[in-house]
Amino acid sequence: MAADVSMENGTSVSPAPNSDDKPATPNVLEVVFGSLLIKPWYPSFYPEELVGRKVERLYVCQWCFKYTKELTGFIKHLRACPLRSTEPPGTHVYTSNGYSLYEIDGEKYKLYAQNLCLFAKLFLDTKSVFYDVTTFLYYLLVAHNPTPSIPNTQLDVDAPVARNQVVGFFSKEKMSWDNNNLACILVFPPWQKQGLGQILMGASYEMSKREGRMGGPEKPLSDLGRLAYVHYWSQTLARTILSCPPKKTLTVTDLGQKTFIVPDDITATLQDMDVLEHKKRGGAEAVINKAKIRAWVEKHKVNLTSPVDSDAFVLRGRSRSESEE
Repeated sequence: MAADVSMENGTSVSPAPNSDDKPATPNVLEVVFGSLLIKPWYPSFYPEELVGRKVERLYVCQWCFKYTKELTGFIKHLRACPLRSTEPPGTHVYTSNGYSLYEIDGEKYKLYAQNLCLFAKLFLDTKSVFYDVTTFLYYLLVAHNPTPSIPNTQLDVDAPVARNQVVGFFSKEKMSWDNNNLACILVFPPWQKQGLGQILMGASYEMSKREGRMGGPEKPLSDLGRLAYVHYWSQTLARTILSCPPKKTLTVTDLGQKTFIVPDDITATLQDMDVLEHKKRGGAEAVINKAKIRAWVEKHKVNLTSPVDSDAFVLRGRSRSESEE
């Protein structure tokens, strides 16, 4: 299964699919997410007996992702949604700079995960897991003061304003034979172009590090997905290389142990950055030119600050034995 990706790549992103791709026509023409009106990009697999083959407007709860095509039922749900004034379900695993991550087990929170996936499919072309969610973990990215916010959904002037909002997520298999650390990743359209995809990718690699598993996203990546990951890999490798002592010799293996990026992705990224000198030194076929790394950083105006704070993870990652139980 390929990794599904829809997010910014750190520089630019098309807010909708390329017209040359001729995607399938969305079966939901408009979706109201809380009180935000969003145009879907792709069809999703909402059950026909509840939604029909095609619906002009679908209402989706901003807190639990439950859906309906009836406005009256939607308003009633918003008044009673159990998540309207609480944290998202699952386990709080990270908080830094106004964002948190929550881990939910697809088996324990099956309905929530299914509804999340159905909503995500509106913005992902090839996503294929909607109902069989029990073998996946989902990591919800929560913005504490999202921009844009979702106003006017409390329906009670005396109710506290709910500022926490799930703005994206990534999923991964509980046990991956290929050590993939990510299966699907999405920043919801209203919050794209804010660097949030980089937070999700950074978190997936930090969790790999804590589990002692070197991995990466499921492949092949989409064109947009590859752009996003090359940005993350490039930034991470540049930061790692430039933070080492001047005369320190680094191998691809060394970089892998420091970043948990797989060797093939490291090599391909360094080639894309054009920072390798193809001359033998110490048995190596090519060496990294640090001057070229610095020039690349300046040319692309790259922020070398990590998108995630490794000290802000509040739970120790699963060990290999725990993950395989």
